[in-house]
Amino acid sequence: MTRLILASTSSARKLILEKAGLSFDAIPPRIDEDALKQALLSEAVSPRDMADALAEAKAVKLSLKFPEALVIGADQMLAFDDGTMLDKPDSPETAKAQLALMSGSHHRLFSAAVIAKGGAPLWRHVGIVRMSVRPLSSAFIDDYVDRNWDAIRYCVGCYQIENEGAQLFSRIEGDHFDIMGLPLLPLLAFLRERKEIAS
Repeated sequence: MTRLILASTSSARKLILEKAGLSFDAIPPRIDEDALKQALLSEAVSPRDMADALAEAKAVKLSLKFPEALVIGADQMLAFDDGTMLDKPDSPETAKAQLALMSGSHHRLFSAAVIAKGGAPLWRHVGIVRMSVRPLSSAFIDDYVDRNWDAIRYCVGCYQIENEGAQLFSRIEGDHFDIMGLPLLPLLAFLRERKEIAS
């Protein structure tokens, strides 16, 4: 099997691949994500294409350093129907404000993955999940963020669906793995197609 590298140190993404039985290394890609996001925003790139571009940048950069490996880059973007996007919260106060904004509304979560080899993308997929957040009281938001800040600070949308974040939603339409940060099933299908894993 070709060496597999996850261009991320995300514990959720690592867990997804581990539970799927894949052997891989997790290495941070060290890209200037904020600068890249600002450049993409200045070009009015859609949330879907932004998630895809960020995932590609991570995969391609690390695949230049490890040209024989298959490198997985992944990213997510959250957007309301009007195009407003949310990013990872930088403080508990920001997390509370974001949850208040999401309360009683719908948003889409774009979960992108790109596999690169030798500095060139080989495969890409963007999963889309429609999320309906139930009406949240201010007291619930405060308690939720205070209890979970250390975990949700790295999460777009301030939720970890595999944990207490499930309580935020009234309806979810889409793939559970997309919400956790990696479109696993299409990724596994690609690896089987290349005969990297058993079919």
